[in-house]
Amino acid sequence: MSDISCRREGKAGRITLNRPDALNALTPVMIAETERALDAWAADPAVHLVVIDAEGERAFCSGGDIQEMYVSASAGDYEFGRRFWRDEYRLNAKISRYAKPYVAFMHGYTMGGGVGVSCHGSHRVVCENTQVAMPECGIGLVPDVGGSLLLSRAPGRMGEYLGTTAARMGPADAIHAGFADHFIPREAWSGAIAALVESGDRDVPERFAEPPPAGGLAGLQGRVDRHFGARTVAGILDSLESDPHEFARETRKRLDRNSPLSVACAIRIIRRVRESDTIELALEEEFRFTYRSAEHGDFLEGIRASIIDRDRKPVWKHRDLRSVPEGVVSRMLRPLGSRGLQLQEEARGT
Repeated sequence: MSDISCRREGKAGRITLNRPDALNALTPVMIAETERALDAWAADPAVHLVVIDAEGERAFCSGGDIQEMYVSASAGDYEFGRRFWRDEYRLNAKISRYAKPYVAFMHGYTMGGGVGVSCHGSHRVVCENTQVAMPECGIGLVPDVGGSLLLSRAPGRMGEYLGTTAARMGPADAIHAGFADHFIPREAWSGAIAALVESGDRDVPERFAEPPPAGGLAGLQGRVDRHFGARTVAGILDSLESDPHEFARETRKRLDRNSPLSVACAIRIIRRVRESDTIELALEEEFRFTYRSAEHGDFLEGIRASIIDRDRKPVWKHRDLRSVPEGVVSRMLRPLGSRGLQLQEEARGT
């Protein structure tokens, strides 16, 4: 059975991720088939909108399938990963600019690459068990797949907090942070999708939506803004260390678990993207880091510790956040020149 199903049903283009045993992690083939389907449907007047969902109970999509990326990079071949990211980022940009409604049904784990194929859509639906996160700093990457744009648009300094701590968002928190639009109970999803297929009406999700169960992020907004509003990484750490509240202590623990280089670069990227507010710059900034991540960053060590050996004891290139030189951050994020990301220009969708 194929890892992905792309087909037309009624007035909808339908995409279903179908690797439930692998938490629907994206492969190069899944990315390519999704892009081909979107290109075909963009020119098909019979397709009024696109609906994407996933099989299984645990995850919409946990991210990209990085096993082969790790194996090839460990052998000194960095090009496989770079090709994967180029193709993935091109798809993320296409979804962000798609000219037809793109309705994503995000259940369970929706992380990393799963955010990239859902949260750039025009209509983003969550349910009771949705858990959205950008956990890349924990494996030596930065929030990518255009996630830096979403994080930059989150209220106040919530983006810096979510992007560096990998904190998970339930349905209400995802809506608060701007990663989702509507809460629809899971038991009502089949009816909502059937209505979308039959009518092609972009307003269907709003008609099915209900208030989500209460979340916790909104109540933390003041503390997040105070600590992560500091101008420098050192300032953020000083602010957290001076606050005896449990939130500050837990946040510091989260930061300490992640790659110091990744955290420092993520903060700089999110703040740069906030100034431009474009998917193109977000993906370009992210690609500068991911392009270098295996050769010069902590990516291989992060994957080894979390996925290969599973010892959860990564030995990062820098001892802690305070020891990451600004010059190293700048080198990781330098323009790539002719090797940089090239995105085909398309009109932004509505």
